[in-house]
Amino acid sequence: MLLLKLLTVPGFLLLISLAGKRWGPNVAGWLAGFPVVVGPILLFLALEQGQAFAAHAAVAALSAVFAMIAFSVAYSHAAQTLAWPGALAIATLVWALLATAIAQVPTSLGFSIFCAASALLLAPRAFPKVSSGPALPAATSDRLAYRMLAGALLTLAVTLLANHVGERWSGMLAVFPVLGSVLAVFSHQSQGAAFTTLLLRALSTGLYSFAAFCLVLALALPALGLAAFVLGVAVSMLVLALSKHLLQPSAAGDERR
Repeated sequence: MLLLKLLTVPGFLLLISLAGKRWGPNVAGWLAGFPVVVGPILLFLALEQGQAFAAHAAVAALSAVFAMIAFSVAYSHAAQTLAWPGALAIATLVWALLATAIAQVPTSLGFSIFCAASALLLAPRAFPKVSSGPALPAATSDRLAYRMLAGALLTLAVTLLANHVGERWSGMLAVFPVLGSVLAVFSHQSQGAAFTTLLLRALSTGLYSFAAFCLVLALALPALGLAAFVLGVAVSMLVLALSKHLLQPSAAGDERR
């Protein structure tokens, strides 16, 4: 399981980097919405803490989609005037404040669905307006290695913390924007604020897939056991494919600007 945690996110970061190089920030960000971090973490929790624990953590993770999208919005706005350390600090603070506030509300699937749905629907209007960006240039091997290493270390840290803080914060920490923060920082450094904004906005569209995965686990884990993860991945992939058309209007609008 440790090897799975250490290899899954770096491998997905490699895939996203190649997609960004080939198709640009919209596709790269959209792919980043796939639950590649929360999936292994929740599976690990189900194996170690039990399926009921993992189901409650999935409910919490669904509500934390609101904080995850707020991270992307905050980073995008801060990046217009600040270098990456300042933008990352502000975005992380926004995530921490919102995650803490959400954690104070009693666990409820209805509340979690409301948080996720409202964030996903409002997200397209919350990002700053920027011009369309180019595709990623070929990443140097050292920069790509640093990106993959950062993803592995963040995933490991979040998983270790999640294993010791209870089901509610396990779910919240599983939704810490590991991919979002790594992609945002490296994109901001190499491509600038406009490219990073497009990538993070596309990531928020991809989070429909993430939310679907968490919802399936919350509903199906008690009845199906570990088979719920197979169903969750299948539904998540379907939703990811269906959500791709949502990128087209925003991309066209950016080109006109």
